[in-house]
Amino acid sequence: MKYIVDSSVAVKWALAEIDTDRALRIRDEYRAGTIELHAPDVFPIEFVHALTRAERQRRLTSDEGAEFVADMLATLPRLHASLPLLPRAYELSSQMRIGVYDCLYVALAEREQCELLTADQRLVNLFGGFPVVALATL
Repeated sequence: MKYIVDSSVAVKWALAEIDTDRALRIRDEYRAGTIELHAPDVFPIEFVHALTRAERQRRLTSDEGAEFVADMLATLPRLHASLPLLPRAYELSSQMRIGVYDCLYVALAEREQCELLTADQRLVNLFGGFPVVALATL
């Protein structure tokens, strides 16, 4: 099975949140080679941004954050260049009235003909099915 994974799922690899158990299972399946994970090249930036926000909220220490960054880099999904995805991401962003970062993931899922796995319920609600699926459903 092949998925596009967004940073909302990956953040659950580091922070205990709702559906962390599901996110960790996905990560472990990826590490075991039973599934493929792909993402636009903005993925690690969004992940680290979320960790720095969590640090400022005192949900983790800077040392823990550094460990999570190293772990994410060791488990990095296959990254795809964002520039070729921008025209479609722009189109989706304009149509759906959502951020272009989210639309990069959707555009990649369309191009790769697989599902986007997200923990962002708003994104799931906007697209209402393929190519976006909720982590909570796995």
